[in-house]
Amino acid sequence: MGIIARYRNIPILYRMLGAFIFGALIGIACWYAEAKHGVALKGALDTWLSPLGLVLVKMLKMIVVPLIFFSLFQGAASLPLKKFGRIGLRVIVLYLITSLLASVIGTLFALGINPGKTGMQLSAVESAATGAPAIANVGAASLSAVFMSMFENPFKALAEGNFLAVIVFAILAGLALRVLLDAADEGKKDSDAAALASLPGIASAVNRILFVLVDWIMDYAPIGILALTIVNFTQYGPDLAGPYFNIGIGIIVGILLMIAVVYSLMIKLMTGSSPLRFFKYAQEAMITAFVTRSSGATLPVTLKAADDLMIRRELADFALPLGATVNMDGVCIHLPMFAILAANIFGVELGFSGLLVLVLTTVLAAVGAGGIPGGSLMLLFIILNSMGLNEMQISQVVAFALGINPILDMFETMNNVTGDLACTYIVANQENMLVTEKLPGS
Repeated sequence: MGIIARYRNIPILYRMLGAFIFGALIGIACWYAEAKHGVALKGALDTWLSPLGLVLVKMLKMIVVPLIFFSLFQGAASLPLKKFGRIGLRVIVLYLITSLLASVIGTLFALGINPGKTGMQLSAVESAATGAPAIANVGAASLSAVFMSMFENPFKALAEGNFLAVIVFAILAGLALRVLLDAADEGKKDSDAAALASLPGIASAVNRILFVLVDWIMDYAPIGILALTIVNFTQYGPDLAGPYFNIGIGIIVGILLMIAVVYSLMIKLMTGSSPLRFFKYAQEAMITAFVTRSSGATLPVTLKAADDLMIRRELADFALPLGATVNMDGVCIHLPMFAILAANIFGVELGFSGLLVLVLTTVLAAVGAGGIPGGSLMLLFIILNSMGLNEMQISQVVAFALGINPILDMFETMNNVTGDLACTYIVANQENMLVTEKLPGS
């Protein structure tokens, strides 16, 4: 077996965590050598290692727009809303509500922890490097600007990386295709019926190609993480440990709060069932999501959990694949933490209106996560772009997030899958779509 094959046989989580830990140790050693013994290392490491790390950021940015577009287009075109009507709409609304709650929780936790407020003041360095002034304010005007930016020439949006416009156009185009396909199913004559029917399959095929590209990028990710971690820790030394710890703990606690409190209350209040019974049958899917870091890969186990919860298969087959694509509550808790970090280190003042923009943008961005490992990392570009940061500043924050993302991704994927099951179970109760009225043994 060749070296590359052996490397790829190591689980990606271990590769990424190993690169982060190894890079942090090397970086701290380099920082100590320079701080205590005057060995000049920062300049050489910036010259030789930074490009290896920044190319990873570039590759992630390269893939994020087409990945989001085709994932959302395929998902929207596949929605059998005409068949499910009110029930399908209720599932989608409940997904959006839980995402909104998660985004609010994530933002509140981020404000409480306030990462980067002290000890990581990079704004002067980055602004000087790029010639861009620090951003003064994200306020009421941004609400209008964000809303208007959602409806732009789609080709211009794709070229400029206007993520929100890409998301909106992909969803609307997918829904328009769904309307045409439904009309053809009802027997209405359409000379383009065959071509239209082929489009969801083409989008699925393109998604498969993009997922292979994502796999290749993830194979390179440990090298990029190693390079970026060495450079970052050489620059800031052990001081980076504090922000990493605060951000990690904040996101994990927020996710556990979402799972243990928010979902439990929703289940109890909206169904009258015992949350403990729900978690008894959901735990296998939760553990699988934690290990695989992919809502899509966990889907077979999630469907089995739905069977155990006595949810009718026709509802589970609709709601759970949809949830694996659009319901990303863990991402909604994760993203605001790095947005507040960016606001602090680059001088962005977020008033109430700015925070509202952050919450809403997070929910919209999370729709495009696509259930792939590390999807939140790609969506970070959307959040930071909406704050008006320049490319160098965005790269700096993404580079920081890369190191800790593998750990956080495990928790957030578990949150995503739990939310899918909880929302589906609530709708099943409310719409009499349980095989029995009560869980087994209750």
